Amino acid sequence: MNYPNQIDGVYGIKAAGSKKKTFVLWREVVMAYAAPAIMAGIGGLISADKGLQIGALTTIGGTSALVALILGLWLRSRGGRKRWIIGAPHLVVVGMFALAGALLGLFAAWVTSDLLGIFIPIDHLAWVGRVWIDFPLSGFIASTIVTWRWRLAVTTNFSSKRRR
Repeated sequence: MNYPNQIDGVYGIKAAGSKKKTFVLWREVVMAYAAPAIMAGIGGLISADKGLQIGALTTIGGTSALVALILGLWLRSRGGRKRWIIGAPHLVVVGMFALAGALLGLFAAWVTSDLLGIFIPIDHLAWVGRVWIDFPLSGFIASTIVTWRWRLAVTTNFSSKRRR
């Protein structure tokens, strides 16, 4: 007797030979760290900018990975329950989350550069000047990619379940 894969929708496991796209958080976080870190590292090597080379591995890659982790956890646990996320056009949802990621990055840059200076003398830390570009840009890129890929996985799985 041929039974449909009942655990496929529950645990997000991809059946052998299945065309369904799944959202695997650890892969998204690794890619969110590696992709901008590699690109910024190459840019730092080409321009001989030591600050960009170090920032690629710390503020750029780290912020991207952190945003991808936080957003991915939220989308996985609560995103599917929000009707406007599933029902709205793909580009609208991705654009809204990208804007939210950039704003979160700006807020993190403000906290890091202004409020942290109250408690710690940050005049000697060269990376603090970079956070105004690194944090919002990393938040924007990570939010865009994670939301795009999550939404593709959700709509693909949702539409395939409707056809059964």
